[in-house]
Amino acid sequence: MTDRMTTSAGAPIPDNQNSETAGPRGPVLLQDYQLIEKLAHQNRERIPERVVHAKGWGAHGVLKITGDISRYTKAKALQPGAETPMLARFSTVAGELGAADAERDVRGFALKFYTPEGNWDLVGNNTPVFFVRDPLKFPDFIHTQKRHPKTNMRSPTAMWDFWSLSPESLHQVTILMSDRGIPVDPTHMNGYGSHTYSFWNDAGERYWVKFHFKTEQGHRHFTNEEADQVIGKTRESYQEALYGKIDRGEFPRWKVQVQIMPELDAEKTSYNPFDLTKVWPHGEYPPIDIGVLELNRNPENYFAEIENAAFSPSNIVPGIGFSPDKMLQARIFSYADAHRHRLGTHYETIPVNQPKCPVHHYHRDGQMNVFGGVKTGNPDAYYEPNSFNGPKEDKSAQEPPLRLSGDATRYNHRDGNDDYGQVTALFNLFDDGQKNRLFANLAAAMSGIPEEIAERQLAHFKRVHPDYEAGVRKARATLTGREPAISVTPNTPQEAAE
Repeated sequence: MTDRMTTSAGAPIPDNQNSETAGPRGPVLLQDYQLIEKLAHQNRERIPERVVHAKGWGAHGVLKITGDISRYTKAKALQPGAETPMLARFSTVAGELGAADAERDVRGFALKFYTPEGNWDLVGNNTPVFFVRDPLKFPDFIHTQKRHPKTNMRSPTAMWDFWSLSPESLHQVTILMSDRGIPVDPTHMNGYGSHTYSFWNDAGERYWVKFHFKTEQGHRHFTNEEADQVIGKTRESYQEALYGKIDRGEFPRWKVQVQIMPELDAEKTSYNPFDLTKVWPHGEYPPIDIGVLELNRNPENYFAEIENAAFSPSNIVPGIGFSPDKMLQARIFSYADAHRHRLGTHYETIPVNQPKCPVHHYHRDGQMNVFGGVKTGNPDAYYEPNSFNGPKEDKSAQEPPLRLSGDATRYNHRDGNDDYGQVTALFNLFDDGQKNRLFANLAAAMSGIPEEIAERQLAHFKRVHPDYEAGVRKARATLTGREPAISVTPNTPQEAAE
């Protein structure tokens, strides 16, 4: 039996084919509330797209823990044998909702785990580092990735001007322009928590941690030319691949690993372990296999389950904590605030964002308070503390104190930071073919920008390795049909940025 069509208030709809009019040729009547409701809802079918990571693809799955890291964390979702339902959303950083999937860009790798202790969100990328280390520069960086306010077009000049004035971006730029810059689809790329987080155990001991998700499908990536061919045929190649694989039962999997650092080791490393532009060398802190992440169910409704999905690093659970990572500290606020703006004050009442465990809080009123506030069993318990058996704090969830400290001020994040050494190590890992493709990708990306900006960036490449600068310079000359210019290297990183 077919269900009866109704209005959103439940009234039956007798005719969904014809507007109510004054006679067969007469004007439409304002009293046709069914028409008014239909048009009004259509006007509101779109919500603001994400400022960053607007274009995305996602699916449901499970996190299975096979290793034992119980000595480091009390988080129930990370104990041996634990299986936790989860949601993944992959995305490009710069593109709008209508952008092509196969563009050269960093990919977001956002995970929501529905644990017995609340939702735990891990919001990272397909790269272990990022372009900036200080959150004060993040809005400026994103402005360079979006459209020019006058031309309404993407601006390579803005990108390279910012990058050449920000040597900390070199690590991420090198990865982005390398062979791994355009994964063929989300299943053929790694994921990283990127930030440094922390674990804490029942004994009150804290450890720093990096999360890694290594694809079990193998790495596959497009060249610029291959990506152009794909985009010429479809702008939805990632959506087609991810949805199609899961629909066919070819469930993608990632090996889950962590790097663990004892708390006080952070004071001994030659690099700042809380710097988002740096990696932890695997020789010092080897990745530990702890389990597998599998995606095995497509959403029934993309908008409800993927577009409405709200991920935030502020969502942690007992046994998992933050770190002094400046970028992480800012994202703890900015992500949740973005969702409050985009989806509504009570965005976590949307089904895809709801925890699977009991929820008790005292947030009141506002947009989307669809459940009427906290359910305490007593309407008098709407504040805290109260004498009416309302929900109370739980001291067992208290984290141990941080043992790292320092004077609070605005420290220059470039002072004492080596923005070249780790990029040199990465560059030296590339074979000749990978280097040549890197040079070509960079030359193409720098095409048309002012020469003074190009020379500033080339000086940074030279500080990484003379071959890096020479290779890009030669590739740019080949692209333009000119002889390579003679390089001039500034004496200091500060001069390189001037």
